[in-house]
Amino acid sequence: MHKSQKLRELLQSPDVATAMGSASGLAAILAEQAGFDAVWSSSFEVSAFRGLPDTSLLTMTQYLAASVEVNRACGLPVIADCDTGFGNALNVAHMIHEYEAAGIAGVCIEDKVFPKVNSFSARGQVLEETEEFAHRIAVAKAAQSTPDLVVIARTEALIAGRGVGEALRRADAYASAGADAVLVHSKASTPGEIQEFLGRWSGAVPVVVVPTTYYDWPVDEMRQAGVALTIYANQALRASVSALRRTMTAIREAGCSATVEPEVASVKEIFEIQRLDDWLSLSR
Repeated sequence: MHKSQKLRELLQSPDVATAMGSASGLAAILAEQAGFDAVWSSSFEVSAFRGLPDTSLLTMTQYLAASVEVNRACGLPVIADCDTGFGNALNVAHMIHEYEAAGIAGVCIEDKVFPKVNSFSARGQVLEETEEFAHRIAVAKAAQSTPDLVVIARTEALIAGRGVGEALRRADAYASAGADAVLVHSKASTPGEIQEFLGRWSGAVPVVVVPTTYYDWPVDEMRQAGVALTIYANQALRASVSALRRTMTAIREAGCSATVEPEVASVKEIFEIQRLDDWLSLSR
């Protein structure tokens, strides 16, 4: 089964599928080992691992390369975070051609104006006109060479303070334009407005959520509310920062690595993750 077909199955399942943000092949392997259903190639994480802010600085080619690295490393379907689609409708069509040809299972584009700023930034968010973004969704679907690629339309109406009614109006327009799923994003500390959205949603297409700020909402309750897929988009990045800072500081202060060695992965474990023995078996 192609990964995009697997992603479609996950979105239609009565269970809530879970995706883990992964900015590298290593993170994707660990996400698969941990039992996640899919991988989210996060633009926030990809930018951060390059020491850059999530403000549309990287090119489509750079984001695509990161998605391909993740896709090749694991057997899970990969959903690529494609920000605003890298430009206008022409850019969206080109993006679809490239990501589909690379074997990426799904792409997600959001209805903010290019260049975007990360949703959790204190800066106000500017949304694209609903009709224009719906047109880009229609162009994305028409650009596919097969019906398999999953196109997720992400509305930032709640992030921009426009309210649940506007989020519903936009999501309905994007579903009507052909989106395979809608992602409703919120930075509230509780899932209240997401629950309201789900309670009023027509059910036209599956709903995806990203519980970064309302992180104590359990999957069982998400299932009851009607969530199809939940994305833990940046926890791996934030955990990496904490672990790296703690380890580096300990080594610098101790003058050796003795104190951290019991806590860090062994070289042998890294070899196993890299499948070193499998690779070496190819040599004579």
